[in-house]
Amino acid sequence: METNPVSVGRCDGCETDRGPFVKLSLGKDFFGRSYDRLSPSSDQSPKWYCESCSMHKNLQRDFRDIKAEFEKLHAGQPSELSAPERLQRSRLRLREIAAVLAGQASGSHLIDADAVNTLIGRMPESRAPSVTA
Repeated sequence: METNPVSVGRCDGCETDRGPFVKLSLGKDFFGRSYDRLSPSSDQSPKWYCESCSMHKNLQRDFRDIKAEFEKLHAGQPSELSAPERLQRSRLRLREIAAVLAGQASGSHLIDADAVNTLIGRMPESRAPSVTA
């Protein structure tokens, strides 16, 4: 869910002053869990993003969620990636994120393409009993 866009100010991602800007709010993470993405409406210093950075913020969120679950899996803890279909879906999403970032001439201020590609390389092709670093 996004709030109404505003046209004045500066993007908290790339610092452009060309709006409109949106503030992301309540939503669901990549695995369907509810959370407050950025800040409640009562926040005195909310984060506002231009259209491009808003999209990159969503990519960043998905990358962060997948990486956290990968780290749990790697540590032998219960993980969303234990289910083969979720592992496959996560690998696909990481490839989508990498493709979007590769198509951005100016890169991203919010997500590191190298970190995405590194995680893609570390993701197992199929669920195995152990995952190597």
